[in-house]
Amino acid sequence: MTNNVLVHAIRSTLRSSADSERGIGAQAYMKSEMPSLGVRVPEVRKIVKEAAKQYPVASPDDLRKAVLELWREAGVREERYAAIDLTGLQMVKDDLQMLPIYEEIIRTGAWWDLVDGVAHRIGGLLLANPATLTPVLRQWSTDGDIWVRRAAITAQLGAKAKTDTDLLAAVISSNFSDNEFFIRKAIGWALREYSKTDPAWVRAFVSNNAGALSPLSTREALRLLPDG
Repeated sequence: MTNNVLVHAIRSTLRSSADSERGIGAQAYMKSEMPSLGVRVPEVRKIVKEAAKQYPVASPDDLRKAVLELWREAGVREERYAAIDLTGLQMVKDDLQMLPIYEEIIRTGAWWDLVDGVAHRIGGLLLANPATLTPVLRQWSTDGDIWVRRAAITAQLGAKAKTDTDLLAAVISSNFSDNEFFIRKAIGWALREYSKTDPAWVRAFVSNNAGALSPLSTREALRLLPDG
């Protein structure tokens, strides 16, 4: 019952916060067939946080059910954002049972805003369960779905000194030949982010793979590094 109340509260509050004019623009910007209510992302997060506090779920399993209900039955894009925000609750932070849910979100969401919304959650699972997640991400990096590959590449964004550089190099190398913009951009993004922690490693990786990295990936990777 709590799950139903939680999901209903999120849906009704989202709709009462709608901005139809902004929603038209947001739908066009995301090139989405699913309509948008025009609720800004920070406001969605606030709505989810307040609803989860008012109607707390009893268990991780209940939370997973609420996430999937919001995701699978979404009629507007903000409901999908809300589903992703629910996965941020502490009780499932290190829960490996969330991985199939993240994979479903990636495969069925199939667009950068939704995929990137769960990539850092997968990164959290990796830090907590490296023996399990490392081979999964290596496998994902060669998946036929570009969004699964993108998630493998971006999963360690923000890991800083905890970044597994062998894994980072592997998932990037698996995608050297991919001409897809969202893959090349992800490679550059992952390298650029890690350059804040270990610029020498990133510079060496780019240099050693100069013939394989695309110009876009190279440019993005080196953006924060001084010339030389």
